[in-house]
Amino acid sequence: MSLATSQIVNNNVLGFDKDKSKTKVVVAMSGGVDSSVVAALLKKQGYEVIGITLQLFDYGKIGKTKGTCCAGKDIYDAKKVCDQLDIKHEVFNYESIFKEEVIEKFADSYVKGETPIPCVDCNQTVKFRDLFKSAKELDADDHWQPREDRQLPSRYKQGRG
Repeated sequence: MSLATSQIVNNNVLGFDKDKSKTKVVVAMSGGVDSSVVAALLKKQGYEVIGITLQLFDYGKIGKTKGTCCAGKDIYDAKKVCDQLDIKHEVFNYESIFKEEVIEKFADSYVKGETPIPCVDCNQTVKFRDLFKSAKELDADDHWQPREDRQLPSRYKQGRG
């Protein structure tokens, strides 16, 4: 193991002054590779990890459709990964929020002749604002919000363009 990897594994890389085993981390689990690897790495490093999957559609109607986001197969895949990692998995029903914040805005914009980008609206509302609230309800540590008391390492700071 390299020195850099060793430092990451032995330190609370999320910047908290407490033991990793007492740091509760929520990972938004899509059932895909990225979120699964993040959950696995955090679990391996000793963090308390909870997987959250958002149900955005009636997956009984579209669950067998490939390429859907946050529906039946995605939920099943995320649950399967969480089971394999031996971490808690929560599914939050965000159908009504998604319909109001994303689908209705998409339809209104489309009717006006605009080119809507529903994924942007979803990321700004459902996947971040509302998911953050759900994570706090699970008593997760405040790891994804900017914190004034923590300095980011220089490699993470945005440079001037």
